[in-house]
Formats: sequence, C-alpha cells, structure tokens
Amino acid sequence: MSYVFESLFSNRLYEFIQQKNAVGFPYTESTRLLSEFDRFCLEQFPDEATLTKEICLAWAIRRDTEGNNTFRNRLMPVREFARYLNRCGEPAFVLHPNFAKKGPRHIPHIYSEEEIVALWEALDQLKPRKGYPIRHFVIPTLVRLLYCCGLRPCEARKLRVTDVDLKKGRLDIMESKGHKSRIVMMADDVTEMCRRYDEAVSENMPGRELFFPNSEGNIYGKVGIEKTFRIVKAKAGIKISGEHSPRLYDFRHTFATHRLYQWMHEGKDVTAMLPYLSAYMGHAQLSDTYYYIHLVPGLFEKMAGFDYSASDYLLPEVEYDE
Repeated sequence: MSYVFESLFSNRLYEFIQQKNAVGFPYTESTRLLSEFDRFCLEQFPDEATLTKEICLAWAIRRDTEGNNTFRNRLMPVREFARYLNRCGEPAFVLHPNFAKKGPRHIPHIYSEEEIVALWEALDQLKPRKGYPIRHFVIPTLVRLLYCCGLRPCEARKLRVTDVDLKKGRLDIMESKGHKSRIVMMADDVTEMCRRYDEAVSENMPGRELFFPNSEGNIYGKVGIEKTFRIVKAKAGIKISGEHSPRLYDFRHTFATHRLYQWMHEGKDVTAMLPYLSAYMGHAQLSDTYYYIHLVPGLFEKMAGFDYSASDYLLPEVEYDE
C-alpha cells in the first residue's frame, strides 16, 4: 500500500523510506506509522520543517488505547528518521531508546501436552458465524501455527498469502519486532495443515490478500481473536496459573520450552542446538532465546526424561528483556 506524505517533512520521509527499501527492508509497517506521524505534523506543526524536541515529545504522548509495546513501536520509526536526518547533516531531536520503558515481566504459562490437546479439541468445535463463514478455519489454524512455529501472534495475524509458500513449507515473516524479517520453515505436517486450510478458505474468499483474514478480508484484530481464545480456553478447562490467564503469546514460550525438552529427550547437545532455535525465532542474540525457555518441574521430567535439579546449569541467569 502506498502512502501520501504532505507535511514539510514529506520529501525527507520519502527519501528515508526509499533508503530503507534500497538496502532490503520492506519497511511496510514503519511506513504506515510514519504516515501517521506525517499527518500529525501537518495538523499540529504545519509550519515546522525541523524535527524538534517539541514535536518528538508531543508524538511520544501515550494514547489511552495503546499498550506498552504498541506505544514503543510507534516511537521507533520516528527515532530512526531523526537519526537519518542527523546522518544527512540536519539537526533533529532523537528520542532516547529507553524513552518508553518496558513494563514488568509477564510470567508466561507453559502449556502442557494435555492442555494443548484439550485446546485443539475445543478449537475444532468452533462454528462459522453469520457473515464470517471461515471463522472455524481461520482461528484453529492460526493458533496451531503459533505453537508449531513459535510465531508471535502479530506475525501470524499479519501474514499475507504471498508470504506463505505452501510448496516449500516456508513462511516469510516480514518486518517483525525490531523491524526485522526472517524465514520460518514449517514441518511437513504443518505445511499440509496450512495447505488444507488455504484450499478451504480460498473457496469462500477467493483472491484474499491476507492468509488469516477477518470477515471483511482485513487483518484479524488482536481483541477479536483474544475474545474467541478466552471462550476456547474455558471450554478446554484451562485455568489461570499464577497472576494471569494463559495467553496466545504463551504458545511462543511453550514452543521454545517444548523444543528444548525434545532435544534433551533425544540426547542432543542443547548448547549446540540453541543458536538454531534463536535464529528460527528471529532473535538478535542468544540471551533473547533464554527468556523463552522455562524448566517446569513435573512437565520437564516427563517430556525430557531429565532430573530437574541437575539441569539448572543448562540455562544461565538472564535479564527478562527480549
């Protein structure tokens, strides 16, 4: 999708985005955010041609509807734009990377094999709704993909049909966290699941752009899918563990943890395998992957066949900050 920029920063915004594209960044989501910033500047600072501290701090006011991560993501492209202007010799205020602090660490729920089976059964009981004849195809496949490939929920929701190669079993995750892209290869059975899903959905919504569309053919909203997931959890008998109810994002933690358990069960060198897991999940450094691995007493012994107390040395202490 192309955007029109109209503020006094328009030419430099175009040039900045073109530079990103030239070095291989699709920069799609960031371009959308920069178009919002352009409209903001046009409305609030129509005569300002310098990226001042006043503009940046006004843009950095958190909205009532924004979660912490959404707020942080909105600031990052503007910060990068300011750095670009500085490199071009122009004065520009650069927001500090820690301007929006991360919230407290959320203790994830690691789904057991029994819970996953129960969730899959509950998902398969979903029915199509009036005006949304593919609901019972979309949500079960999307949720399964989160667990099978360790995707972030937003990555699955944003997948386009062109991002999914059902012949090679390949997902192109475009411009995800940190504005980075990566390739995710699927197992044969996961590819087959997606192939059957695509055939069913294509019959009802031919020519769709998104792989997991909502009833209007647009991106599936976070609120909508979480509402359905709460219903599915209740039917599956999944209860709150700790302070919070199990989330969709916890499938990413569960994927990493179960993969580690499986490698241990197979007798593989975990230290040698972790870099592969880190690259697969799209992490910039290995410490980011440690954040997702959790040695759960009881579940750990069952799946890995290891003594829990003897395995603490495998994972170093890390800061919980992906």
